[in-house]
Amino acid sequence: MLPERSGRGSVLVETRILRNGQGRSGEFIRQVRAETARVVWPSSRETVMTTVMVIIMTTVLGLFFFSLDSFFSWIVQSLLKLI
Repeated sequence: MLPERSGRGSVLVETRILRNGQGRSGEFIRQVRAETARVVWPSSRETVMTTVMVIIMTTVLGLFFFSLDSFFSWIVQSLLKLI
């Protein structure tokens, strides 16, 4: 494998020189299966709880930024009426 600089900063792209144009797809599939077997998948309860928390936090932050934007809009409108 030869590390090769790409056009994007310090991102390294690994390239593999293959002989006679033949890849190692069987080896790749075995490696993918081995990596997938190591993944710890969340339970359905954890997934539901995380989803609910994301919805709650998104709503709270949306309301916060809406109120902040409304407040600053009111200030700007008040200042423009003075002119």
